[in-house]
Amino acid sequence: MLFGASTFIWVSPFSTQNIDLLTKVKNMGYDIIEIAVEDTSIIDWDAIKIVARDLDLKITISGAFGPERDISSTESLHRQLGKQYIIDCIKIAQNVGSPIFGGPVYSAVGKTRIVSDEQKKQERAWCIDTLVEIGKIAADHGVVVGLEPLNRFETDMVNTVDQALSIVHEVSSPNLKIVLDTFHSNIEEKDIPASVRKIGKDLLCHVQGNESDRGTPGTGHLEWEGIRDALVEIGYDGAVVIETFGQPSKELARAACIWRPLASSADELAEEGLAFYKNMFS
Repeated sequence: MLFGASTFIWVSPFSTQNIDLLTKVKNMGYDIIEIAVEDTSIIDWDAIKIVARDLDLKITISGAFGPERDISSTESLHRQLGKQYIIDCIKIAQNVGSPIFGGPVYSAVGKTRIVSDEQKKQERAWCIDTLVEIGKIAADHGVVVGLEPLNRFETDMVNTVDQALSIVHEVSSPNLKIVLDTFHSNIEEKDIPASVRKIGKDLLCHVQGNESDRGTPGTGHLEWEGIRDALVEIGYDGAVVIETFGQPSKELARAACIWRPLASSADELAEEGLAFYKNMFS
């Protein structure tokens, strides 16, 4: 199993100016840096790729989905912008050697409303139609798109593994799978190890191993032993990545509802989180 740290731990948005994070993450002992792509135009991907190669550091790519990147939006322009953003990130993932591009690809973060069944059906249809296209594009680029369920306070569309599986099965593309974030699962799943087993090795493409409060892994109440045992049981051999936030930021506070520091420092969170990972999973 490989361990990674998201750029969100230190900075938002990540840009080429933050390229030294790659060295920091490598020196801490991580195998992977997960780059959250908030703005594609402020990252020199060739420079990032060269530094990562020289460090022997792997890269995974994750997305950030605001209202204008919503493939299930009632606004056709936003649906198109969302589709193009996903395509751009698939191409970025191929370029830097990331096997996956993950995130809540189906909708915008923070989109929570009561709407009619008819509107929900229409939004899902828009989502499915686009993901069918995305699956073909991802296959052409050798990248898996990971669909991530979010908790009920961040989306009204896909909260549970069952809901994610429903979309994945309907799209029926080998290049659309599931990302499991244990922070969200802690809110929405009755039994996280059982949800891991339900997804199974064939459809679980990525794990974001986050604590119950998004703080340092191992300091909350998650059933880590059970999660580990389920991952071992299904034969999962992919990445386990910390995607959390060392300090609240203007860009992230509203989307993630982070209003306080989750550790004394971002470095402390990353270092202690990795030590926990290695003790738990190695």
